[in-house]
Amino acid sequence: MALTASWAGICLPVAHAQISPGPLAAAHEKLEGALQCSTCHGTGGKTSMTPRCLDCHKDIAWLAARRLGLHGTEAAQPCASCHPDHAGREFKLVTWTEGDSTRFDHRRTGWLLDGRHRTAECGDCHQAEFRRSPVAAMSRRSTSGPGWLGLDRACGTCHEDIHRGTLAANCLECHDTRDWKPAPKFDHAKTRYPLTGKHLDVRCNECHLDPKRAIARNAAGQAIPVYRPLPFKQCSTCHEDPHRGGLGAACADCHETAGFRRVARGKFDHDRTRYPLQGRHAAVPCAKCHVDFSTPRGKKPSFSSCTACHADPHAGTATLAAKPVDCVACHGLEGFRPATFTVSQHRNTRYPLEGKHAQLKCGACHLKNPAGFSPSRLGSSGVLMHPSAGRCRDCHGDDHGPQLAGTEFTDCASCHRVAGWKPTTFGILNHAKLRLMLDGRHAEIACSACHGPNRPGLPPLPPRSWLGRAGVDLRPKETDCVSCHVDTHQGRFASGGARPQPAGCVACHDTRRFRPSTVDVPAHGRFAFPLEGAHRAIPCAACHQEMKRESRVSSLILASGRVQGLPFSVAARGCEGCHTNPHGTQFAARGSCGSCHGVDGFRPAARFDHDRDAAFPLKGAHAAVPCLSCHVEKRNAAGTRLVIWRPLSGKCEGCHTTGSTRQ
Repeated sequence: MALTASWAGICLPVAHAQISPGPLAAAHEKLEGALQCSTCHGTGGKTSMTPRCLDCHKDIAWLAARRLGLHGTEAAQPCASCHPDHAGREFKLVTWTEGDSTRFDHRRTGWLLDGRHRTAECGDCHQAEFRRSPVAAMSRRSTSGPGWLGLDRACGTCHEDIHRGTLAANCLECHDTRDWKPAPKFDHAKTRYPLTGKHLDVRCNECHLDPKRAIARNAAGQAIPVYRPLPFKQCSTCHEDPHRGGLGAACADCHETAGFRRVARGKFDHDRTRYPLQGRHAAVPCAKCHVDFSTPRGKKPSFSSCTACHADPHAGTATLAAKPVDCVACHGLEGFRPATFTVSQHRNTRYPLEGKHAQLKCGACHLKNPAGFSPSRLGSSGVLMHPSAGRCRDCHGDDHGPQLAGTEFTDCASCHRVAGWKPTTFGILNHAKLRLMLDGRHAEIACSACHGPNRPGLPPLPPRSWLGRAGVDLRPKETDCVSCHVDTHQGRFASGGARPQPAGCVACHDTRRFRPSTVDVPAHGRFAFPLEGAHRAIPCAACHQEMKRESRVSSLILASGRVQGLPFSVAARGCEGCHTNPHGTQFAARGSCGSCHGVDGFRPAARFDHDRDAAFPLKGAHAAVPCLSCHVEKRNAAGTRLVIWRPLSGKCEGCHTTGSTRQ
């Protein structure tokens, strides 16, 4: 009979689940009381508490939604699986599965500790002053002290920026986590000014904190180093001119960085004038430029710009920042081709070259005599100096045909990088927003196994007119299990089958592997035969014989070979369906085996009571006599040896004779 409670003269049923199993922990003490159960447990049956936990713990919800930290990487687990309650006020809701915080595997947060971080104490980082992430303000815990939430992975949230904001915020572009100095990832040789000769021995601050550069200071009075732009084309930017301008500012025409006293040239020549002759100019006859060269005091030719002597082959289209530039901005004196305009210099244009674009030849984009442009507009070179580059499609065709039309992925950058078309940047986390989330084994297989032109074991892709030049199906129709895999249960558990499962395949399997299934002993209760007693320890294949014939063939629907069926249609229901009757027909009138035996074991016959179920009650000395002393083994008419349980005579002389030892 159900418990009831009386209120206002009305008898109401009281459900057992409404009785608290124990006091709440101190952190949840304010939720104590039968009227507040629904705050966490909800109403209307067995609903998950996780959404309600996240309603209160908004900091955890923020991390889980962004897949950050421990709760972001392990968000699939219900909150109660790690934080149970109703264990008393002193119960700790947060425990360390590794034993304590010092043994915690930081990789579970999605951030591996390496270098110096690996030897740091937890408290070195988890301090109030470093909790700057937005999640810190959401926490219900105090942010004035140490805490596990609220830290950010950016170096600047914990470490002082000694560059005072003059370089990129990502310190790891030059440094690693082992030591601040030296900066192993920084190579001055890859900058626009490689260090050579004596410059290699100069300390960084002698150039980047040179007082001659009018070094600025921040609000704290700290000097702000100058890294870029830092002028370096002229030596006089850093060095005094011992010639006081008599030989011009181009010191490098005569000197080398190996030492000021090492002169590059053995004699004075045109290089010592205001216009040193370099490259192809060194081979030009003097009279070519000095028209009145024969006159001792002839007029000196103008050399302020290349166009003073040379015609502009680009008809004024060679500009940077919308301003015309001289030829030397892109060309050297050694020859007009190739251009000296580097990838680094291209960063100052409207379209910096990155990734694969940095490896292209200039002519791949700057076409010669392209259609639609008049020769007069391009100049004598015929080179298009400012091609359109606002979108990927300006240069590249749509390799995916019409598949992505009208979606949020019309821009190539949604899935690809300029570092290379392959691999795609569309990963597992992105896939979770689509119709099919990738987890388990699905997260391990290559994209091409489902989307590629060769899909072993799967139906062929749609026509190329839909797929585009890439030949990749980005929107396959297969989203349920049986679209790709053979139903080894032959529809028995599908909708409309003999044993339909509302959840489909995932009711008994997960995506990690087909075997073993997730059907355990409690789950077997959903089917016609609950597993109890000794049946709980029986291997599945002992009853389901088809499991012994394990198939080695792929489960994909078009894979070669035939997948072994697993109908699981065991017809036997009584004991005799699986077990041989050791009693013959002696107890045929008694009915099922369960009247004497339990499911925990065949022996002893736990449900048989000799005084109640037999015609001969055991009393006195008979109570201590072993069963087989009276019930002996004999052969029946068929020659089978059986223990004779019935019928036996109840008279004394049936067992005892004069002089018998059985007394």
